[in-house]
Amino acid sequence: MAEKQKTVVAAALGECVHVAGVMNFLRLAEEAGWRTVFLGPATPVERVLEAARREQADLVGVSYRLTPETGAHLLGRFAEAADDLHAAGVRFAFAGTPPLAEKAATLGFFEQVFDGSEPADQVLAYLKGQNLATATEADFPQRTVDRIRWKSPYPLLRHHFGLPTMQATIAGIAKIAESRRLDVISLGTDQDAQENFFHPERQDPARTGAGGVPVRSADDYRALYAASRRGNYPLMRTYSGTDDFVRLAELYVETINIAWCAIPLFWFNRMDGRGPWDLEGSIREHQTIMRWYGERDIPVELNEPHHWGMRDAPDTVFVASAYLSAYNARAFGVRDYIAQLMFNSPPGLSDAMDLAKMLAVIEITAPLAGPDFRIWKQTRTGLLSYPVDPAASRAHLSASIYLQMALRPHIVHVVGHTEAHHAATADDVIEACDMARRAIENALRGQPDMTADPAVRARAAQLVEETHLLLDAIAQLAPPGVTDPLADPATLTKAVAVGLLDAPQLRNNPFAPGRVVTRFINGMCVAVDDQGRPLDEKQRIRQILDHHTTLVTT
Repeated sequence: MAEKQKTVVAAALGECVHVAGVMNFLRLAEEAGWRTVFLGPATPVERVLEAARREQADLVGVSYRLTPETGAHLLGRFAEAADDLHAAGVRFAFAGTPPLAEKAATLGFFEQVFDGSEPADQVLAYLKGQNLATATEADFPQRTVDRIRWKSPYPLLRHHFGLPTMQATIAGIAKIAESRRLDVISLGTDQDAQENFFHPERQDPARTGAGGVPVRSADDYRALYAASRRGNYPLMRTYSGTDDFVRLAELYVETINIAWCAIPLFWFNRMDGRGPWDLEGSIREHQTIMRWYGERDIPVELNEPHHWGMRDAPDTVFVASAYLSAYNARAFGVRDYIAQLMFNSPPGLSDAMDLAKMLAVIEITAPLAGPDFRIWKQTRTGLLSYPVDPAASRAHLSASIYLQMALRPHIVHVVGHTEAHHAATADDVIEACDMARRAIENALRGQPDMTADPAVRARAAQLVEETHLLLDAIAQLAPPGVTDPLADPATLTKAVAVGLLDAPQLRNNPFAPGRVVTRFINGMCVAVDDQGRPLDEKQRIRQILDHHTTLVTT
């Protein structure tokens, strides 16, 4: 038998005529599956209670936004008149200005009191059955996919956090968790923690804390995780590391209940100077760790395409690397794949062409999805795109996230507005999340469909077509006997070596030619010839393969 639909009755109480908050509350209640009854403005106490009895209400919500002293007297009278309903199990919630909300809380009558500072997703969580005042860890899903579904239609918020000392990072994590602003703390560790955790003899004391928190033991990780066990009990994740991948993975699962693994395909090795492995060896290691996490049903994110974008690679290379990331994740047993879509990477893209590029990524990877391979969209603002000016950086964060919401992401990776100046403190993280939440709420109220722009659609279609050409060319590099060239480390390494996957900033790199030249033309990042004219992808591929053939034959 289907469960009876719950009913909420709501009104602005007494002489109060302000009903915008009541209407927002009821809109969220409908999203949570409630039957709603709106009684309107300036509703007498007796009429509210009469409706509650008539409608057999499970929850009664009242608001008052006038003088706190008058409101306090009214709420006292309301609580006394509703005592029989309260005793019968009907729930009551109040919303008003902070001074009156404080007085309402002291009555001990209302199950939940809102003072207007709560973001919409927290109100929705309450309507889905969570008591914000008494919530424990059991009230917050502790697996990524469960939490995504629980918070829908709002995306999870993730933010990077890691300060140069353990003490400061522990205190900051506790403050962030208590604020309930963040769903996922992305733990930023220093380079020695990523590369040399199991090799203290290789660690350099002079760079302790450079780039993140200097975690040096399993107990350090446990202490960081323990600090997050409060507030909204955020999930925690960290880098996959640049060496000893499986040993680190085992450590992360045991100490921080890692929410998901984030790992590149082509990076974090000697090609970018962030790890000890050569390119082909690191690809093999990355595939191994994908399989390890996949076997344990832990999601995997490949933070891959933006590394090409940040090095000014052509848009087509960005999209191709995104496809290769998803393709390899599926090939190596990942079931829940988090597709990272970093906007503003490189920063010179126009919003329209940036959106087109992300639509191309979504479209070209969609056929890979199925019952055993689910794709979850994660958007973020480009790390290198923030201005130094504080006001401009705040505006950039908000505008970028509003644009990202056109893709209806499951996760929004909030990149702090202070990134161009300093690593985010706990207060910076909280402020950035508040800005992000407002942009998200505005979008979810009825954002125009920016993906329907004909210019955006045309560019996305062009990128999909070009990317298929590039993927076909990569597959042709495989030697005889290779049955799956797009998952073959040697073939992928060769694609970089010959320049099919290339970026201008890779010049003088030991693994990549860095021959491609790109320019921003009409908001797009495209390859150009020696005259600065756009280079058709088919022509670019032909030139590269002809050059490679010539080198081989000579």
